[in-house]
Amino acid sequence: MYEATLRIDHQSPYADVTLGKDVHVEMWCNQYCDLVYVSGSDIETPVETFDDTVGIQEIVYKDEEAVLITDSCLLDYRDNLLEGYLQPHQCLSLPPLTYSDGALFARVLALTEEQLSGVYHSISDSHRVTVEAKREIRSIAPDIPILMLDSALPTLSDGQQRALSLAVEMGYYEIPRGSTTGEIADEMGVSRRTFEEHLRRAENKIIKNLLRYFLT
Repeated sequence: MYEATLRIDHQSPYADVTLGKDVHVEMWCNQYCDLVYVSGSDIETPVETFDDTVGIQEIVYKDEEAVLITDSCLLDYRDNLLEGYLQPHQCLSLPPLTYSDGALFARVLALTEEQLSGVYHSISDSHRVTVEAKREIRSIAPDIPILMLDSALPTLSDGQQRALSLAVEMGYYEIPRGSTTGEIADEMGVSRRTFEEHLRRAENKIIKNLLRYFLT
């Protein structure tokens, strides 16, 4: 089997709200409604957009995150972009569908490399599509889980990703520490307080998300 992550540039309510914004959306479709996870520094705008388009039954907020259940499915609002390309080539999509930077990121599973190529070429006839990642699945217990990885790893904002990356690069987690938060903040071009807030939120998300897997 083969798995590929495809970036597909197209217009939809979920993709549009992420264009040029610090917003990340993950969507699980249940045919009659969607389960949607939204994260980022401006989640109010996408929430309002979803309420105006697919509608919202229920929503739960926490910090820069929101989980909501829609009134209707995105497929009712707009034709299903992905399945129309997958079915002719007997391929599957692995949930959730992810939206970021104004594009859809879909994980596609195929029995053969030819089927995967067929999906890519079919989509590229109408949309700009790029292959973000591709791998062959050789065993029943692959080094990268098929279904768990996206849900196990939290979504970090651009600022949180940058803060965490710089902290690692500049030896903040080494013993003894290779840099101070002030030095990393200067490198990042923000105040020390802003850097520490980004880093604290990133650490909080990662620890809470992964700890449940170690304790089960």
